[in-house]
Amino acid sequence: MATWCTDQAGPFQTVPYPGRSWAKQERPPRQPHEYVRNGTAKLLTLFHPSDGCVRVKGVTCCPNTVLHGWLKEQLTAILDSLPTPAVDTPQEVIRAAWETWFADLSVRAPLPTTLPPVRMLLVLDNLKGHHTPDFVLWLFTHGIVPLYTPLGGSWLNMAESVQRIIKRRALENQHPETPDEIMTWLEAVARGWNAQPTPFVWGGKRAARRIRSRQRRHALGGSGACTHRPLRRHCTVLEQWHRSCQMTH
Repeated sequence: MATWCTDQAGPFQTVPYPGRSWAKQERPPRQPHEYVRNGTAKLLTLFHPSDGCVRVKGVTCCPNTVLHGWLKEQLTAILDSLPTPAVDTPQEVIRAAWETWFADLSVRAPLPTTLPPVRMLLVLDNLKGHHTPDFVLWLFTHGIVPLYTPLGGSWLNMAESVQRIIKRRALENQHPETPDEIMTWLEAVARGWNAQPTPFVWGGKRAARRIRSRQRRHALGGSGACTHRPLRRHCTVLEQWHRSCQMTH
């Protein structure tokens, strides 16, 4: 069963974006303090965490007609590349598989009478447009289970992580003057990412690096402060006497 995440990044303005560069420290790059408000751009994203591949499209606006049309087109292409499900599976077994994903939800969409086999899980945020009956019914008809992240839990959507990477690589230390430039740069970075994608997993290499970083710190008593090297501890008179006795013996 394939698991995909979707999200919309932006809007990105035609303004100078701060960031690092290869310029010498003595001569830092300078960005203009004036800019023209020439519109904004957004990035539609479909992300496959298990292999790291991402599908993107730059747009200047993102109403339901644009978002749903692009999602249906991309999801149909993805489903065509997946193995064909068995046609002799009983409807009771298929419905039970669907029910497992909606069992603990307080608010759930009613499932149709006849359901196809579950072929994909789609992680979305709680935008009102994602709950449109026509769009949800289309997902059900094609065997796609929509999984909505809880309010305040958008960090569970891995599409936001890859969007942050694409945005930083495309716009950091740049000054786009038109929305077309922004969309072109974002899509170019996504193509470069797909040339050698990085799979995303919970508790992967990034989490291991954070654990090692915490292990290199030394906690201080009385607060949550840490140091990167242990502080020298002053010995009491009794401890100094014990140490001198051990050295003499």
